Amino acid sequence: MASYHQINIHDRQNNTHYKVQVPDDRYILHSAENQGVELPFSCRNGACTTCAVRVLSGEIYQPEAMGLSLELQKQGYALLCVSYARSDLFVETQDEDEVYELQFGRYFGKGKVQVGLPLDED
Repeated sequence: MASYHQINIHDRQNNTHYKVQVPDDRYILHSAENQGVELPFSCRNGACTTCAVRVLSGEIYQPEAMGLSLELQKQGYALLCVSYARSDLFVETQDEDEVYELQFGRYFGKGKVQVGLPLDED
């Protein structure tokens, strides 16, 4: 039988606070949606950073969060679409672009890619 945990979510983009009850065997995002909470998401499979949060307190389990490096996970970032609560939690939504930059910025830090350069034609 599943244990339930209270999840306090601060949606920074809308400056809204939500409280939801989530079983430890269900994804947090899906459970929150079932309780009428609308949070940002995109892929629903842990590959992007749209549903990223910062865990301010509590314990989360996210074995399928391939969109976040282990380094960012250790810094307290999580993806709600593939996260399970392991305790009561307080989380805060993040700006997708900020998390993406933290995740991939070092790879794209050399400037913007130029598009539309003419090809050499023989």
